[in-house]
Amino acid sequence: MSPDPARRIVELIELLDRYSREYYEQDAPSVSDGVYDQLFRELQALEAQSPESSRSDSPTQRVGGKPVAGFLPVSHSVPMLSLDNAFSDEELLDFDRRARERLGSVEMAPIEYMCEPKLDGIAVAIRYERGVLVQAATRGDGQTGEDITHNVRTVKSIPLRLHSAETIETLEVRGEIFMPKRGFARLNELAESSGEKIFANPRNAAAGSLRQLDPSITAKRPLAFYCYGVGVTEGVTLPETQFGLLQWYKSLGLPVNVEVEAVSGIRACIDYYEQLSRRRSSLDFDIDGIVYKVNSLAEQSYLGFVSRAPRWAIARKFPAEEAVTRLIDVEFQVGRTGAITPVARLEPVSVGGVVVSNATLHNEDEIERLQIKIGDLVIVRRAGDVIPQVARALTQERQGELRSINFPTQCPVCGSPVLREEGEAVQRCSGALSCSAQRKGAIIHFVSRKAMDVEGFGEKLVDQLVEMGRLKDPGGVYSLTHSELAALPRMGSKSAQNLIDAIERSKQTTFPRFLYALGIREVGVTTADRLSKHFGDIDTLLAASTDDLLAVPDIGPIVAKHIRAFLATSANLKVVHNLLDAGLEWPEIVSSETQNAPLAGQTWVVTGKLEHLSREEASELLRSFGANVAGSVSKTTSVLLAGPGAGSKLKKAQALGVEVIDEEEFVARKSNWI
Repeated sequence: MSPDPARRIVELIELLDRYSREYYEQDAPSVSDGVYDQLFRELQALEAQSPESSRSDSPTQRVGGKPVAGFLPVSHSVPMLSLDNAFSDEELLDFDRRARERLGSVEMAPIEYMCEPKLDGIAVAIRYERGVLVQAATRGDGQTGEDITHNVRTVKSIPLRLHSAETIETLEVRGEIFMPKRGFARLNELAESSGEKIFANPRNAAAGSLRQLDPSITAKRPLAFYCYGVGVTEGVTLPETQFGLLQWYKSLGLPVNVEVEAVSGIRACIDYYEQLSRRRSSLDFDIDGIVYKVNSLAEQSYLGFVSRAPRWAIARKFPAEEAVTRLIDVEFQVGRTGAITPVARLEPVSVGGVVVSNATLHNEDEIERLQIKIGDLVIVRRAGDVIPQVARALTQERQGELRSINFPTQCPVCGSPVLREEGEAVQRCSGALSCSAQRKGAIIHFVSRKAMDVEGFGEKLVDQLVEMGRLKDPGGVYSLTHSELAALPRMGSKSAQNLIDAIERSKQTTFPRFLYALGIREVGVTTADRLSKHFGDIDTLLAASTDDLLAVPDIGPIVAKHIRAFLATSANLKVVHNLLDAGLEWPEIVSSETQNAPLAGQTWVVTGKLEHLSREEASELLRSFGANVAGSVSKTTSVLLAGPGAGSKLKKAQALGVEVIDEEEFVARKSNWI
C-alpha cells in the first residue's frame, strides 16, 4: 500500500525543516545536499499530485511564486524607531548616566546591557500568527513600510513556521536582513561572468534583492536574517530581558547572532566595542557599529521614548571610512526652505565600498573652517557610514592653480538676494515660492508619503510640471486634469488616471498630515501632531499668537517664530485656503485643551488584548475625549487600560500605584464621558 500523500507531505515538511535548522542555525548538517535535494523533489511531486494537502510553511514555497504588481504599504502598530548615535566613549558614558538618573540608580548597581553587532542591512518586521509567517514589511519611515512578504518567504534562514508557537496569537519579530560577505562575493562573480552589473556593497545587494517584484529572483540571492527585537504581540508573555527574548527566539527556530552578549555596566560595553572592532574584518557580515540596549524589558518600558528614538538604546558607531580624492568644483543647491547648500564635485573615489563623486560642504562657515579651495586634494568620509562629506583639505599637497570658493549673494536658480538671518549658519534664497527650486521642493514635500501621500507623484513629474509653469504652489496639484497629464511624455491615459485617482484619495487626510505637508520650517511629523492636538482645527491655529504657540508642549521660541512667520505671509495663507477650497478634509479633532474634554490633561496607556475593541480603536477613543495616549507606563500615567495578556506594563503600573482598569470598566466610564 502506498503511503498517504497528505501524511507524507507533513513528514517531509518537518524533516526538511529540521535539516534546514541544522544547516542554517546550528552549522551542523546531518545529511548531504544530495539527500536534501532528493527529499525536496519528492515533496514537490507530492504537492503537485495533492495540491489540497499543500501548506504555506512548506519549504517549496521559498522558491518564489508569481511576480507581484507592486509594494503595498504596511502600517506599523508599534513604530520602528531609529536609534541615537554615540561616536565616543564620552557620549556612551553620558547615555549611561542619563539612563541611571531616570531609573533612580545613580548610586546603585550598574545597569545590565545587551551588546549586539549593528548589522549593515535592511530592518524588517515579520509577523507570525499561530506560529505561521503571514506578513513581512520594511521599516520605511518608521510608521509605514512596504509589504515584502513574497520576498521574505524566500530567505532560507527565516522559518515559515515557528516551533511550538501554535498558541501565540500574534508575534511580530523584528530584525535585519543582510547579505553575508561570502555570498556577496559569489553573487558578484556570477554577475561579472555573465556581463551583468555588479553590486557596490552587500547592503545595496540586500536592498535590491528585497525590492524585486519577482520573488524567484530574490530566492536566488544569498540573503540571511538575524532577529533583535519585538513589535506587536498577542497571547504571549515575553521574557523579562532582552537577552532572554533572543534565547526564546532561538527556541522558536529564529536565527540569533552568536556575537550578542549581556554585560554589566557601561565599561563592559566599551570593552565589547573594542574587542569586536578588532575582529570586524573577520566577520562574515558587515557591521557599522554596536547597539547597546538596557537588558531589562521593564526598565526599557520605564525609560520610554523621545519622538524618534528609545531612551533605553544607543548605537556606538565605528569611525567613518575615509579616502583621498580631488575637489573638481563646487555647486550651490537650493532646498525646499531656500537653504543654499554647497556641494563638492569630486573625482570619483570608493569609500567603504561605495563610489562617491559628490559630498556636502554644509555651509559658508564650514568652507571657511576647512580653508578649502577648488583643485585641492581632500579627505572624504562617509559620516556614520552613510552621508559623504569633505573632512579636510590636504593643504601641504597644494600645487598648481587653485580657485577660491565664493558663496553666492544671489540665488543661483532665481536670482533673488541670498540672506543670512542673525544667529544662523545657513544662508537662504529670499524668493520663496517664486524660486522654482523652492517651489519644486515644497511640492515634492507636499505629495510625499508622510504628508499628503499622493502615490505615483514623483520628483521627475514635479520637475516637469514646474518647468512647464503648470504648478505654482502645492495647491495646484488639485487642479490637474487627466487630459493634461496624459499628454505628458511617458505618461499615457492609464497612468494619468491612476495619478488623478491618487490625488483624489489624498483629499481624505488628517489634520497632522495637512500641517506637516505645508512645509513650515522646523515643523516635522511630531510637532504637527502636537499642534493638531492642541488647537484642534485650522482656524484656531491660524488665529494663534506667539504666546499661544509657546503653550504647546515642546514648542520653543524658534519654532513658534517660524510658524507665525509662515502663517503671517499672505502667499502661504492663500495656499492654505486654496487647499481647503479644493476639498481637503479630515476627521474633527477634539483639542486636548478644550474645557469640555473629560480626559483633558490625563495620560493613558493601553495594553493587552481587548475583547470588543482593538488597542488602536481604544486609543483613538481616548484621544477623542482629550487624553494623551502614551506607549509606556511612567509616574505621569493617569490610568492603565489592561486587557488579558497584559505583561510588564501591568506590573510596572502596579508597582507605581497607577490606576488599572479593564475593558468593562472602560466601557462603563465611556458612557459618562459622552
